[in-house]
Amino acid sequence: MEDLQIIKGFDEKPFISAHSEPAPTSVRLNVAKDMGLFSASEKIAWCENGIYLTERPVFTLDPAYHAGAYYVQEASSMFLDHLLRDVLKDKTGLRVLDLCAAPGGKSTLIASLLDKDSLLISNDVIRARATILEENMTRWGYMNTWVTSNDPRDLGRLMGYFDVIVVDAPCSGSGLWRKDIKALDEWSDANVQLCVERQQRILADVWPALKQDGILIYATCSYSPQEDEQILDWLARKFDISPLSVPVKEEWGIVEVTSPEKNMAAYRFFPDKVKGEGFFIAAVHKNDETGTLHYPRFKSAHDKKIQQLAGFLLKEQDVTFMQTGKEDFSAILPHHEKDWHVFQQAVYLRKAGLNLGMPAGKDWIPAHDVALGIDASEHLAFVNVSKEQALRFLKREDMGIPGIKKGWQIVKYNGLGLGWIKSLGNRVNNYLPKHWRIRMDIVE
Repeated sequence: MEDLQIIKGFDEKPFISAHSEPAPTSVRLNVAKDMGLFSASEKIAWCENGIYLTERPVFTLDPAYHAGAYYVQEASSMFLDHLLRDVLKDKTGLRVLDLCAAPGGKSTLIASLLDKDSLLISNDVIRARATILEENMTRWGYMNTWVTSNDPRDLGRLMGYFDVIVVDAPCSGSGLWRKDIKALDEWSDANVQLCVERQQRILADVWPALKQDGILIYATCSYSPQEDEQILDWLARKFDISPLSVPVKEEWGIVEVTSPEKNMAAYRFFPDKVKGEGFFIAAVHKNDETGTLHYPRFKSAHDKKIQQLAGFLLKEQDVTFMQTGKEDFSAILPHHEKDWHVFQQAVYLRKAGLNLGMPAGKDWIPAHDVALGIDASEHLAFVNVSKEQALRFLKREDMGIPGIKKGWQIVKYNGLGLGWIKSLGNRVNNYLPKHWRIRMDIVE
């Protein structure tokens, strides 16, 4: 407790007492997939679409979760919503990087805040984690959210490209002691120091990619000042930055702090003061001059043949249909094509725009992404299912629905897509990706 004693807002007895209480359960709703869920629940004060639940359900057995109607996220970390709404003030056409994005909590939050002209790049360097990130961004359903898997140094070569960079940095995890006993067992001074060195490397490597006058959001789930306020002081010594602060209501229980050397503003969350876990977050303004990224000259990759074959999948809108991989065909917004060409040259791009599927002769095999995408055409054939039928579909079992019309159909639960089936008359083929399959027993 020695390090904690010096932190503004730390009160030992109530802090210890809070750790004997169960962690609250909170979710954030997807405004683009409104199902009217949890309507009587308590709202999270600093997040417009965040709510607390009175008990923790088995989310794996809720089809609405699989449809992307909400994301299970820790309440303290949802403060990013309040922070971005204030510092961005409804700016449009932004390029935003969520650098350490898996499993996707902050990325799905950011996606809901941005306008359609903006572009969100969600990145995680670890390929296995990037796979989970891609799944969660696919569930969320936005075309202007792309997924990469690159080291910060690779993204740092995109000189002056991003308006906003969010770094939810790998840390020692002390803020999660209540939720994860392993975090307490694994904590040590040596681990804190290793995290500090990693955090500094990550920030230094990605810094060139932030525009002059851009905004860096830095966050950890650590209480250690070395990983929090002292990182802000290190940033201020190394680069030309200014602090950014946002209004915080006293009744929220959030502790406003400043770094000891450079007076950089930040916000601390303690589980005895807020209904959430330990968390630290700050925003800074970049004053440094930076290089300018030169977009390559390119000929549009728009493919009219793909548009003819797959255009029926989407709502009426201006879209570029293009081949984005060996067997990947996607739709992106036309004003993002120049970004695609930049990323093709610089990074490993796992997902760009909305994956449409692939041609099969004169037929088209639709991608799973379309069924969950908010840009899917409302005229696509679908079959509405009950909760039990939805769970059977998600387990890749027979749903027990006789007489399904032949052809491709989206399986929908309460109006939201879960995936595709193809009815052949005598049988139904389930096209849910095998690695998305529920493995739990269905028990009510």
